[in-house]
Amino acid sequence: MTAVIDEPTTHKGRGWAAPPRPVWEEAPTRAGLAGKGIVLALACLAVVFPLWIVIVTSLSTRRAIDEAGGLVVVPKDITFIAYQELLSGGQVTRAALVSIGVTLVGTVFSMTVSVLCAYGLSRTDSLGHRWILMTLLATMFFSAGLIPTYLLVQTLGLTDSYLALILPSAISVFNILVLRGFFMNISQELTDSARIDGAGDFRILWQIVMPLSRAVIAVITLFYAVGYWSAWFNASLYLNDQNMLPLQNVMIQLVQKQEAPVGLGQAIKTGELSGLAVQMAVMVMALLPVAVLSPFVQKHFKKGMLTGAVKG
Repeated sequence: MTAVIDEPTTHKGRGWAAPPRPVWEEAPTRAGLAGKGIVLALACLAVVFPLWIVIVTSLSTRRAIDEAGGLVVVPKDITFIAYQELLSGGQVTRAALVSIGVTLVGTVFSMTVSVLCAYGLSRTDSLGHRWILMTLLATMFFSAGLIPTYLLVQTLGLTDSYLALILPSAISVFNILVLRGFFMNISQELTDSARIDGAGDFRILWQIVMPLSRAVIAVITLFYAVGYWSAWFNASLYLNDQNMLPLQNVMIQLVQKQEAPVGLGQAIKTGELSGLAVQMAVMVMALLPVAVLSPFVQKHFKKGMLTGAVKG
């Protein structure tokens, strides 16, 4: 008696059964592609349209803003008077210089400390590695609070000082952990061979580890820079001198109409300039550095963040 064996279902005549594929691995249909395009277009529109309104309003005259009843969507009577008034000197220009200085100095200081700390923690045989790591992790979940932090800054004599804008928020444990995870993925054979050749830790870090970690270093640098540029709380808490305020705090004052520079106030009173145009122009100035730097670091985001988070 002969047994009958069913032949397997062939795949395109090749004589072997095709394994079932998940739905998400199937080729998208035309309707699916069209739907994705529409969703992406709407998402881009939701991001770009508010920025467009802010920029167009900052470039509009008082008459165009009055005719539009507020925010301007369609450009009309384009003028740069708001930016000319803001950059002609005074409090806004001084605040922009303060923000630039604090961002540059703070970013360099934060990256230096973070890279050194992350490299030390990435060497599992370093002294006190586990205890230091546990201490850093504990600070992510527990903090002393606002009042003890303020008393500490006051006791150290940092009030009304630019150091008060840098030191209290200089280090991010999350950024250190990302850097540490990336450093740990670097081949141990490279560092061991360099150590055999007589290289010390600082030379290994500078000539081997950092060149191989450009992606994550670029991403973390952007994180710190954006954090310093956008920070306003420390300045409102520790600075009493109006001449020392960074751009974000001056922007808050202008948006809330608490205080305006003397020359700028006169231009608004005489009708040459709209207060709404000034507010939008300050917002554009605050967003401009981030918008300019982000495209240059965008290509490093996926490699820097995902690779740094694989191991830790």
